[in-house]
Amino acid sequence: MANRGLFSRLKSGEVHASRRGEPVEEVTQHLRVLFNTRKGESVATPGFGIMDFNDIIHTFPSAIERMQLSLRQAIQEYEPRLKNVAVFHVPDELDPTSLKFEVSAQLVHRGTRRPIRFFTRLGRSSQIELW
Repeated sequence: MANRGLFSRLKSGEVHASRRGEPVEEVTQHLRVLFNTRKGESVATPGFGIMDFNDIIHTFPSAIERMQLSLRQAIQEYEPRLKNVAVFHVPDELDPTSLKFEVSAQLVHRGTRRPIRFFTRLGRSSQIELW
């Protein structure tokens, strides 16, 4: 997740904003950062990120709904390129304690909207994987 902020880009010498990649790749990269940041970790933007699952695990299975809401709210607030965001829990029959979610939305780019879908999984290290 190199070059995720202004100071990182300035330090590396990469200052030209015109070097943009594919919008899907950019959004995916941003969601990885967003989902793996806990609220309060960013001094400049304390609301950036999602709730810490360790704080709500004791309320399982209602923790699933709270995590869904946290993911959806974070996307709606901090990823303006995604509209009509929906987050669904994806049960895993082989591992019922696994937390997987599907994120469906519309990617707005250059005046057009196209459907996009991501899948997430809460890993053992409390990191959220996204593909």
